[in-house]
Amino acid sequence: MAGPTELAGGGVKETAAEEEPRVLEPGAAPFGNFPHYSRFHPPEQRLRLLPPELLRQLFPQSPKNEPILGLDVGCNSGDLSVALYKHFLSLPDGETCSDASRELRLLCCDIDPVLVKRAKKECPFPDALTFITLDFMNQRTRKVLLSSFLSQFGRSVFDIGFCMSITMWIHLNHGDHGLWEFLAHLSSLCRYLLVEPQPWKCYRAAARRLRKLGLHDFDHFHSLAIRGDMTNQIVQILTQDHGMELICCFGNTSWDRSLLFFRAKQTTETHPIPESLIEKGKEAGHDGSHL
Repeated sequence: MAGPTELAGGGVKETAAEEEPRVLEPGAAPFGNFPHYSRFHPPEQRLRLLPPELLRQLFPQSPKNEPILGLDVGCNSGDLSVALYKHFLSLPDGETCSDASRELRLLCCDIDPVLVKRAKKECPFPDALTFITLDFMNQRTRKVLLSSFLSQFGRSVFDIGFCMSITMWIHLNHGDHGLWEFLAHLSSLCRYLLVEPQPWKCYRAAARRLRKLGLHDFDHFHSLAIRGDMTNQIVQILTQDHGMELICCFGNTSWDRSLLFFRAKQTTETHPIPESLIEKGKEAGHDGSHL
Protein backbone atom coordinates (compact mmCIF):
# COMPACT_ATOMS: atom_id res chain seq x y z
CA MET A 1 0.00 0.00 0.00
CA ALA A 2 1.00 3.56 -0.32
CA GLY A 3 2.73 5.11 2.68
CA PRO A 4 3.57 8.72 3.54
CA THR A 5 4.55 10.71 0.46
CA GLU A 6 7.77 12.66 0.73
CA LEU A 7 7.44 16.24 -0.43
CA ALA A 8 10.05 18.22 -2.30
CA GLY A 9 10.78 20.28 0.82
CA GLY A 10 11.40 17.18 2.88
CA GLY A 11 8.03 17.09 4.58
CA VAL A 12 5.38 14.44 4.57
CA LYS A 13 1.78 14.58 3.48
CA GLU A 14 -0.90 12.10 4.39
CA THR A 15 -2.36 9.86 1.72
CA ALA A 16 -5.74 8.25 1.34
CA ALA A 17 -4.17 4.91 2.13
CA GLU A 18 -3.49 6.11 5.67
CA GLU A 19 -6.78 4.55 6.72
CA GLU A 20 -5.58 1.06 5.74
CA PRO A 21 -3.20 -1.11 7.77
CA ARG A 22 0.31 -1.09 6.37
CA VAL A 23 2.43 -4.13 5.65
CA LEU A 24 6.11 -3.25 5.51
CA GLU A 25 8.95 -5.61 4.79
CA PRO A 26 11.31 -5.91 7.77
CA GLY A 27 13.78 -3.04 7.52
CA ALA A 28 11.75 -1.07 4.95
CA ALA A 29 11.63 2.04 7.10
CA PRO A 30 14.20 4.50 5.73
CA PHE A 31 13.24 7.14 8.31
CA GLY A 32 13.26 4.71 11.24
CA ASN A 33 9.45 4.61 11.16
CA PHE A 34 9.12 0.92 12.01
CA PRO A 35 5.48 -0.01 12.61
CA HIS A 36 6.19 -2.16 15.72
CA TYR A 37 9.38 -0.60 17.06
CA SER A 38 8.68 -1.28 20.74
CA ARG A 39 8.48 -5.03 20.13
CA PHE A 40 12.23 -5.28 19.59
CA HIS A 41 13.31 -2.23 21.65
CA PRO A 42 10.93 -2.26 24.63
CA PRO A 43 10.59 0.95 26.70
CA GLU A 44 11.47 -0.90 29.91
CA GLN A 45 15.09 -1.23 28.79
CA ARG A 46 15.46 2.54 28.88
CA LEU A 47 13.28 3.18 31.93
CA ARG A 48 15.33 0.89 34.16
CA LEU A 49 18.31 3.21 33.62
CA LEU A 50 16.51 6.50 34.30
CA PRO A 51 15.88 7.77 37.86
CA PRO A 52 12.11 8.20 38.17
CA GLU A 53 12.65 11.28 40.33
CA LEU A 54 14.77 13.00 37.66
CA LEU A 55 12.30 15.63 36.45
CA ARG A 56 10.86 16.42 39.87
CA GLN A 57 14.35 17.01 41.23
CA LEU A 58 15.38 19.14 38.27
CA PHE A 59 12.18 21.17 38.26
CA PRO A 60 10.69 21.61 41.75
CA GLN A 61 7.06 22.69 41.71
CA SER A 62 6.90 26.38 40.85
CA PRO A 63 4.67 28.80 42.78
CA LYS A 64 2.65 29.28 39.58
CA ASN A 65 2.13 25.51 39.21
CA GLU A 66 3.58 25.61 35.70
CA PRO A 67 3.95 22.18 34.09
CA ILE A 68 7.26 20.72 32.99
CA LEU A 69 7.31 20.83 29.19
CA GLY A 70 8.94 17.99 27.26
CA LEU A 71 9.61 17.41 23.55
CA ASP A 72 9.85 13.85 22.21
CA VAL A 73 11.33 13.83 18.70
CA GLY A 74 10.71 10.70 16.65
CA CYS A 75 8.04 9.31 18.96
CA ASN A 76 6.96 6.49 16.59
CA SER A 77 3.58 5.14 17.79
CA GLY A 78 3.95 6.67 21.24
CA ASP A 79 4.77 3.60 23.36
CA LEU A 80 7.98 5.09 24.76
CA SER A 81 6.40 8.55 25.13
CA VAL A 82 3.64 7.12 27.33
CA ALA A 83 6.13 4.99 29.26
CA LEU A 84 8.37 8.01 29.96
CA TYR A 85 5.37 10.02 31.14
CA LYS A 86 4.27 7.28 33.56
CA HIS A 87 7.84 6.63 34.74
CA PHE A 88 8.69 10.22 35.62
CA LEU A 89 5.37 10.76 37.39
CA SER A 90 5.48 7.33 39.10
CA LEU A 91 2.04 6.40 37.81
CA PRO A 92 0.92 2.81 38.43
CA ASP A 93 0.23 0.44 35.54
CA GLY A 94 -3.33 0.60 34.33
CA GLU A 95 -3.92 4.20 35.40
CA THR A 96 -5.47 6.18 32.57
CA CYS A 97 -6.75 9.30 34.31
CA SER A 98 -4.67 11.56 36.48
CA ASP A 99 -4.23 15.14 37.61
CA ALA A 100 -0.57 14.67 36.75
CA SER A 101 -1.08 16.43 33.41
CA ARG A 102 -0.68 19.63 35.42
CA GLU A 103 2.86 18.53 36.25
CA LEU A 104 4.16 17.29 32.88
CA ARG A 105 3.09 17.96 29.31
CA LEU A 106 4.75 16.27 26.36
CA LEU A 107 4.72 17.28 22.70
CA CYS A 108 5.53 14.14 20.72
CA CYS A 109 6.30 14.30 16.99
CA ASP A 110 7.06 11.83 14.23
CA ILE A 111 7.49 12.05 10.46
CA ASP A 112 5.04 9.19 9.84
CA PRO A 113 1.33 10.19 9.95
CA VAL A 114 0.19 6.58 10.27
CA LEU A 115 2.24 6.06 13.42
CA VAL A 116 1.07 9.39 14.83
CA LYS A 117 -2.55 8.44 14.20
CA ARG A 118 -2.03 5.20 16.11
CA ALA A 119 -0.35 7.08 18.96
CA LYS A 120 -3.31 9.45 19.26
CA LYS A 121 -5.79 6.58 19.23
CA GLU A 122 -4.02 4.50 21.86
CA CYS A 123 -2.71 7.20 24.21
CA PRO A 124 -4.19 6.81 27.72
CA PHE A 125 -3.30 10.40 28.67
CA PRO A 126 -4.63 12.62 25.85
CA ASP A 127 -4.70 15.70 28.09
CA ALA A 128 -1.00 15.41 28.82
CA LEU A 129 0.55 14.03 25.61
CA THR A 130 0.07 15.79 22.28
CA PHE A 131 1.02 13.87 19.14
CA ILE A 132 1.72 15.66 15.86
CA THR A 133 3.03 14.72 12.42
CA LEU A 134 6.20 16.72 11.83
CA ASP A 135 9.32 16.44 9.72
CA PHE A 136 11.63 18.04 12.28
CA MET A 137 14.06 19.09 9.53
CA ASN A 138 11.40 21.24 7.84
CA GLN A 139 12.26 24.57 9.44
CA ARG A 140 9.05 26.41 8.58
CA THR A 141 6.71 23.69 9.81
CA ARG A 142 8.83 23.01 12.88
CA LYS A 143 8.79 26.63 13.96
CA VAL A 144 5.03 26.99 13.50
CA LEU A 145 4.02 23.81 15.32
CA LEU A 146 6.48 24.02 18.21
CA SER A 147 5.87 27.72 18.80
CA SER A 148 2.13 27.09 18.81
CA PHE A 149 2.51 24.50 21.56
CA LEU A 150 4.93 26.55 23.67
CA SER A 151 2.81 29.70 23.41
CA GLN A 152 -0.04 27.92 25.19
CA PHE A 153 2.12 28.02 28.31
CA GLY A 154 3.78 31.37 27.72
CA ARG A 155 7.13 29.66 27.13
CA SER A 156 9.80 29.90 24.44
CA VAL A 157 11.73 26.65 25.12
CA PHE A 158 11.08 23.15 26.42
CA ASP A 159 12.39 22.06 29.77
CA ILE A 160 13.62 18.74 28.42
CA GLY A 161 13.96 17.04 25.05
CA PHE A 162 14.03 13.31 24.31
CA CYS A 163 15.94 12.08 21.26
CA MET A 164 15.81 8.31 21.44
CA SER A 165 17.55 6.47 18.57
CA ILE A 166 16.83 9.23 16.06
CA THR A 167 20.27 10.68 15.27
CA MET A 168 21.21 7.95 12.79
CA TRP A 169 18.08 8.45 10.67
CA ILE A 170 18.66 12.19 10.53
CA HIS A 171 22.30 11.58 9.63
CA LEU A 172 21.60 9.03 6.88
CA ASN A 173 18.86 11.11 5.26
CA HIS A 174 20.35 14.59 5.66
CA GLY A 175 24.11 14.06 5.82
CA ASP A 176 26.74 15.48 8.16
CA HIS A 177 25.42 19.02 7.97
CA GLY A 178 21.89 17.77 8.57
CA LEU A 179 22.97 16.01 11.77
CA TRP A 180 24.81 19.14 12.92
CA GLU A 181 21.73 21.28 12.21
CA PHE A 182 19.40 18.82 13.93
CA LEU A 183 21.45 18.93 17.12
CA ALA A 184 21.66 22.72 16.86
CA HIS A 185 17.86 23.00 16.69
CA LEU A 186 17.38 20.60 19.60
CA SER A 187 19.89 22.35 21.82
CA SER A 188 18.31 25.75 21.12
CA LEU A 189 14.85 24.43 21.98
CA CYS A 190 15.57 22.51 25.20
CA ARG A 191 17.16 23.26 28.55
CA TYR A 192 18.01 19.60 29.04
CA LEU A 193 18.46 16.79 26.51
CA LEU A 194 18.34 13.02 26.84
CA VAL A 195 19.97 11.53 23.73
CA GLU A 196 20.35 7.89 22.73
CA PRO A 197 22.66 7.80 19.67
CA GLN A 198 22.87 4.74 17.44
CA PRO A 199 26.40 3.29 17.11
CA TRP A 200 28.07 3.05 13.71
CA LYS A 201 27.30 -0.65 13.38
CA CYS A 202 23.60 0.32 13.19
CA TYR A 203 24.35 2.53 10.18
CA ARG A 204 25.90 -0.40 8.35
CA ALA A 205 22.97 -2.65 9.30
CA ALA A 206 20.40 -0.10 8.08
CA ALA A 207 22.16 0.27 4.73
CA ARG A 208 22.47 -3.52 4.40
CA ARG A 209 18.71 -3.98 5.02
CA LEU A 210 17.86 -1.56 2.22
CA ARG A 211 20.18 -3.31 -0.20
CA LYS A 212 18.69 -6.72 0.63
CA LEU A 213 15.24 -5.35 -0.19
CA GLY A 214 16.46 -3.97 -3.52
CA LEU A 215 15.81 -0.38 -2.42
CA HIS A 216 17.96 2.66 -3.07
CA ASP A 217 20.84 3.12 -0.66
CA PHE A 218 20.82 6.12 1.66
CA ASP A 219 21.99 9.14 -0.32
CA HIS A 220 24.63 10.18 2.21
CA PHE A 221 25.86 6.89 3.67
CA HIS A 222 29.10 6.60 1.70
CA SER A 223 29.98 10.30 1.94
CA LEU A 224 29.58 10.74 5.70
CA ALA A 225 32.70 12.19 7.32
CA ILE A 226 31.20 11.99 10.81
CA ARG A 227 31.50 8.29 11.58
CA GLY A 228 33.15 5.82 13.93
CA ASP A 229 32.40 6.34 17.62
CA MET A 230 29.03 8.04 17.19
CA THR A 231 28.41 8.47 20.90
CA ASN A 232 31.58 10.53 21.19
CA GLN A 233 30.79 12.37 17.94
CA ILE A 234 27.37 13.44 19.27
CA VAL A 235 28.92 14.54 22.56
CA GLN A 236 31.54 16.62 20.74
CA ILE A 237 29.00 18.36 18.52
CA LEU A 238 26.65 19.21 21.37
CA THR A 239 29.33 20.35 23.81
CA GLN A 240 31.80 22.09 21.48
CA ASP A 241 29.42 23.58 18.90
CA HIS A 242 26.04 23.97 20.56
CA GLY A 243 26.61 25.12 24.11
CA MET A 244 25.54 21.95 25.91
CA GLU A 245 27.25 20.28 28.84
CA LEU A 246 27.35 16.50 29.30
CA ILE A 247 26.14 15.77 32.82
CA CYS A 248 26.28 11.99 32.81
CA CYS A 249 25.52 8.80 30.96
CA PHE A 250 22.77 6.84 32.67
CA GLY A 251 24.10 3.59 31.26
CA ASN A 252 23.62 1.38 28.22
CA THR A 253 20.55 -0.48 27.04
CA SER A 254 20.63 -4.21 26.33
CA TRP A 255 21.12 -3.31 22.66
CA ASP A 256 24.24 -1.33 23.61
CA ARG A 257 23.11 2.28 23.22
CA SER A 258 24.09 4.96 25.71
CA LEU A 259 21.60 7.29 27.39
CA LEU A 260 23.40 10.65 27.45
CA PHE A 261 22.11 13.51 29.57
CA PHE A 262 22.97 17.11 28.67
CA ARG A 263 22.02 20.56 29.87
CA ALA A 264 22.36 23.94 28.23
CA LYS A 265 25.19 25.83 29.91
CA GLN A 266 23.06 28.93 30.44
CA THR A 267 20.69 26.94 32.66
CA THR A 268 23.42 25.92 35.10
CA GLU A 269 22.70 28.68 37.59
CA THR A 270 18.91 28.71 37.37
CA HIS A 271 18.42 24.91 37.37
CA PRO A 272 21.31 23.22 39.21
CA ILE A 273 21.21 19.47 38.73
CA PRO A 274 20.94 17.52 42.00
CA GLU A 275 24.31 16.19 43.11
CA SER A 276 22.70 12.85 43.89
CA LEU A 277 21.98 12.29 40.20
CA ILE A 278 25.50 13.24 39.17
CA GLU A 279 26.93 10.91 41.80
CA LYS A 280 24.80 8.04 40.52
CA GLY A 281 26.35 8.48 37.09
CA LYS A 282 29.87 8.66 38.49
CA GLU A 283 29.40 5.59 40.67
CA ALA A 284 28.42 3.62 37.59
CA GLY A 285 31.42 4.96 35.70
CA HIS A 286 29.17 6.99 33.38
CA ASP A 287 30.21 10.57 34.04
CA GLY A 288 31.20 11.05 30.42
CA SER A 289 34.93 10.65 30.97
CA HIS A 290 34.99 7.27 29.23
CA LEU A 291 32.87 8.19 26.21
